[in-house]
Amino acid sequence: QVQLVESGGGLVQPGGSLRLSCAASGSIFSINAMRWYRQTPGNQRELVARITSGGSTHYTDSVKGRFTISRDNAKNTMYLQMNTLKPEDTAVYFCNADIRTHDRYLELWGQGTLVTVSS
Repeated sequence: QVQLVESGGGLVQPGGSLRLSCAASGSIFSINAMRWYRQTPGNQRELVARITSGGSTHYTDSVKGRFTISRDNAKNTMYLQMNTLKPEDTAVYFCNADIRTHDRYLELWGQGTLVTVSS
């Protein structure tokens, strides 16, 4: 069974940093684009950052210059380094990936990890 598992969330003070990880496991042939989304109660999921298999990145304007998305293709893992965190970054963060197995293409979501930015 192919799955995505996030880790690294928690409570941090404004101005602090956190690093999220998203590990893909199972019978994976390749992983194309990988993404981080976030969601707050009553709101839709917002795309935070995206990275292609070749390493091209895209960020939503509110996190540019503060967040860095990266991936380790050998480990099937994606990261989100979050610096200079603000209270408005508080949300559940989800990873999302386009995965190819030996016989199908899948779009998978992780279970989410809570990030709370508060003093």
